[in-house]
Amino acid sequence: MPTTTYAHFRDVPETDWRWPSFSPAEIASRGDGAIKINTQAMDKLQSLRGRLGKPMIVLSGYRSPAHNKAVGGAPRSKHMLGTAFDISMSNHDPVAFEAAARAVGFLGFLGFGTYPHSGFMHIDLGPARRWGEPFPVRATPFVPEVPPAREVLAESRTLKGGGAAGLATVGAAGVEVTQEVLAETQSAILPLVPYLDTLRWVFIAVALIGIAVAIHARIDDWKRGQR
Repeated sequence: MPTTTYAHFRDVPETDWRWPSFSPAEIASRGDGAIKINTQAMDKLQSLRGRLGKPMIVLSGYRSPAHNKAVGGAPRSKHMLGTAFDISMSNHDPVAFEAAARAVGFLGFLGFGTYPHSGFMHIDLGPARRWGEPFPVRATPFVPEVPPAREVLAESRTLKGGGAAGLATVGAAGVEVTQEVLAETQSAILPLVPYLDTLRWVFIAVALIGIAVAIHARIDDWKRGQR
């Protein structure tokens, strides 16, 4: 397992850092900024981030021996090898997270420690083992983070109101054209013209109502944050 150590994370060359979802500062020892980069562990961490499709908050990555002792870490903690990470569960379902961590890469992560009271899960490259208390079952399962669905256009009140207004406007125009044709070429049925005039005003009224419905729907949607 290729491993590179730097006295401080700022010493890591940009060209050597190939994990876009994380930064050296996130992985470095919180005590003194030292960092040990295990490429296999980092590759799996990046693959896990891609599989989950949401940010991962790294609470602890590499720990220098001095920092590991200061925080009460195990004497042979995998954190000192750069092969372990403590990940916050604030934005992850622990069950789904563990399943994804086990499946990532060729063998996946093998070591798992669960800390529900502190809200994080420890993962490392192994050997295979598991410890800690189980996370409580969520009353409501964690749902994927997706943008809220927009109103379906076919069911939109705005579309219906606008459609009614457009249809009525076309109808009113059609009636007016019909009146002109009848007045010029069909003198035998001129008595129908007054009725057509009334029909034209009906279409105009429907158009105005449709416009009012569309405007009301827009204002209502804006108030409810749908637009």
